[in-house]
Amino acid sequence: METHRLVLPGDLNHYGFLFGGRLLAWVDEACWIAASVDYPSCKFVTIGMDTVEFHHSVRDGTILAIRCEHLREGTTSTTYSVEVHDKKNQTGPLFSTRVTFVSIDEEGNKRPIRG
Repeated sequence: METHRLVLPGDLNHYGFLFGGRLLAWVDEACWIAASVDYPSCKFVTIGMDTVEFHHSVRDGTILAIRCEHLREGTTSTTYSVEVHDKKNQTGPLFSTRVTFVSIDEEGNKRPIRG
């Protein structure tokens, strides 16, 4: 799945670059949407994000492409890889990680993804 975000002035830190926390929120949201589409009967919460390392800075007006790909499925969890690219400048990824979600029931307890 791929989604896009436009970096606006309100997304920037005090140095004029994209605030890292904003990008992490967008990545988490994009992967959560992918998981929810792949498993429509599940309620997912994020339980982990692997290495958080920003490869390039991002400025105002940049169009980001956030690409999520399903990696693995466990009994109660699922993991997605994600890469963030500058849509106009086709360089390597600006950011990449893996995001893991766990399926929960109404009380917040883990529940199987299937069945």
